[in-house]
Amino acid sequence: MSDTLIYSGKSKDVFKINQGPHSGKFRLVFTDKATGYIDNGKVVFDPGRDVVVGEIPGKGAIACHFATHFFKLLQTHDIPSHYIETISENEMIVEPALPLSLAPEMATFPGSEPLANLEFTWRNSATGSFWRRYPFVKPCRNVNCVVEIWTKGAIDTLITTEALQETGALTAAEIRHCVTLVQAIARIVTEEFASRGLHVLDGKFELGRLAGGDGRIVIIDEISPDVLRVCDGYAPDARGDCTITGECTRTSCSEGRRSIKHRRQVAPTDFVNAFRR
Repeated sequence: MSDTLIYSGKSKDVFKINQGPHSGKFRLVFTDKATGYIDNGKVVFDPGRDVVVGEIPGKGAIACHFATHFFKLLQTHDIPSHYIETISENEMIVEPALPLSLAPEMATFPGSEPLANLEFTWRNSATGSFWRRYPFVKPCRNVNCVVEIWTKGAIDTLITTEALQETGALTAAEIRHCVTLVQAIARIVTEEFASRGLHVLDGKFELGRLAGGDGRIVIIDEISPDVLRVCDGYAPDARGDCTITGECTRTSCSEGRRSIKHRRQVAPTDFVNAFRR
């Protein structure tokens, strides 16, 4: 009996294992698909975007390598995850976990949809969609690992903690736990990159409830170049704002649509070289 495809996403495929020693567990297959945008007819790969614009050969193996590295690193800090083991250059085995989801209250109404999953974005520096939404903030301002929560889908949508609590998606205690957990992991990831001379601008994690146990909320999915934006030119002042923003960052605004780019941003495929030094 072959494994069952559960989900095919922007960066990996998820299979339920139907036989063997890991029967009932999930197998994550990291693919070469990459998100980004089109700039004057040219494909620009950017892990902070939501649309798949092509493939980068070998990206899946790099992502799996990174995810393995960081899940094992979290274990040394006693931070639980769904990780079990890595079985090939682009495959790992994980515990089943339930997404932080919610069924629609009145599914009979046209347009009603379930809350499929939540994604937690954390920001060390003001860039990406954070700056596009809050352009009164100077680019690359230190925002002290602020956490934003998004409903995950074809287009991710920002949701407030008040809305999550009021709708019953999460309790106040669960929201506090999620934010604290994300910030703890973000600090570990940031310090690991800093030890290699790199600065994490921002990242995003997924959390879920471990199935078949006590329902603990843990980090799931991946920690990889697909979910991190990194630069190699961070020069902070006393409060952590980058001092080379003027020479590194380029912004534009056309018909109300803002964009922000960084000359010193490191391509995801180059991360692996930094971790092999």
